[in-house]
Amino acid sequence: MNMTNGAVWFGIALVFIAAIISDVAKRRNMSGPIRHRPPPPPVVKLTVFIGLLHTLFTKGLQEMMFDQYKRFGSVFTVNFIGRKVTFLVGPKVSGHFYQGLDSEVSLNMFEFTVPMLGKDVGYSVDSAIRNEQNRFWTDALKPSKLRTHVGPMLQEVEDYFAKWGVQGTIDLGQQFGHLIMLMTGRCLLGKEVRENMLDEFFTLYHEMADNGTHLFSMLYPYAPTFANYRRNRARNKLSEMLVEIVRLRRRSNQVEKDVLQSLIDSKYKDGRPTTESEITGLMIALIMAAKQSCSATITWTGVRLLTNPRWLALAIEEQKEIINKKGNYIDYNTLLEMYNLYLCIKETLRMHPPTPVLIRKVHEDFIVQTHEGHVYEIPRGHTIASPILLNTNIPHIYKDPKVYDPDRFAPPREEDKVGGKFSYLSFGGGRHACLGEAYAYTQIKVIWSHLLRNFELKLVSPFPKTDWSKVVPEPKEKVIVSYKRKQPPSK
Repeated sequence: MNMTNGAVWFGIALVFIAAIISDVAKRRNMSGPIRHRPPPPPVVKLTVFIGLLHTLFTKGLQEMMFDQYKRFGSVFTVNFIGRKVTFLVGPKVSGHFYQGLDSEVSLNMFEFTVPMLGKDVGYSVDSAIRNEQNRFWTDALKPSKLRTHVGPMLQEVEDYFAKWGVQGTIDLGQQFGHLIMLMTGRCLLGKEVRENMLDEFFTLYHEMADNGTHLFSMLYPYAPTFANYRRNRARNKLSEMLVEIVRLRRRSNQVEKDVLQSLIDSKYKDGRPTTESEITGLMIALIMAAKQSCSATITWTGVRLLTNPRWLALAIEEQKEIINKKGNYIDYNTLLEMYNLYLCIKETLRMHPPTPVLIRKVHEDFIVQTHEGHVYEIPRGHTIASPILLNTNIPHIYKDPKVYDPDRFAPPREEDKVGGKFSYLSFGGGRHACLGEAYAYTQIKVIWSHLLRNFELKLVSPFPKTDWSKVVPEPKEKVIVSYKRKQPPSK
């Protein structure tokens, strides 16, 4: 996604700026709560406007938000054009955000997804139906199904990297973006798309996603704009392609082993099968989650490994040990044995979460007690935000959080467990945890285990800055890597 279409996170920055210049920003009520109720959270004030601007443009969005955390503590409110947004930082105040019932805190802040996913899935349906649809995803991505995807994933990876030369220089992000497209086509969409219409499908997908996540389109998803027109046109064509495949499979009783087939075969508790519209929406939602987040995470994993010699050596040595034990054979169980690689990926996700901020709408007042010892009441009508990019970098939970240190997740430290529930949120948590976590780890391990076994890699370009303007923050600059193919061991 380009700078314009990814402007949603710059919009988050505007939350802070608008709060400072807004006339409705109020001072914290220090005179005591009425009727013995806790006071509302402190509100960002006008006097810090210049400092916020300076931090935003010199250090970026993450540092600007961290400054507010240091100033106000775990809970604070900003006013964004009349909308009150309360930020909840840290595990102690995050419980209700992730565990609250839909009647108490809901996800209805995502109306912009409706034109892309359709009106029969996601945030257009009630919580009961949405929970059943989540069950369809859970079943499609459970370990027993993932085992069947490892072979096709490996085949795509081996075929792709076989086209690399003996040595050369590549743009890592570009390479991974294309590879993820191939793997998604094979494992999620199926052979009809992978073999016959892959380029056309993903050209339409990018047209839909890029226009649908344009900042104006997110704020006004039904406005008669060219971006919304292009989004709708691409989405309609994607729907036609998927519906045709669904009808063909159902007419011929054709059964495949991909995720699309799992959604076709899914049934609600009352026995009703999924409709063509539901299958299309669920499939598009899954692709949006898998393709965008996995591509960025795989690239960041490479950046971190190639700039940390100790962990790169440990990851390579781990691959050598597995080869000595099992040869070049890899299956799902083999991937589970790659513990060092797992730690490296998990630490990468801590430092570069695919979703920097999650948002909910408050329908019933609730009370939080902060790490600092304050008690606040979050009023109904507030928007609440969980800034994951801060939650996974809190110094009293993660020692030296700016340091890449995968050991922090291994015994005896296990900082995420010591920190308590909701200390590690790179895949969300509670009632709305990401259902694709196991799939993501499997995909990343398949790719990086192959690279570590077969290539000597070196980061040529400087360590990239983070592009916070993207929906899924990714390296701002190209990640240029030199490679040299390893000689196979002599027999």
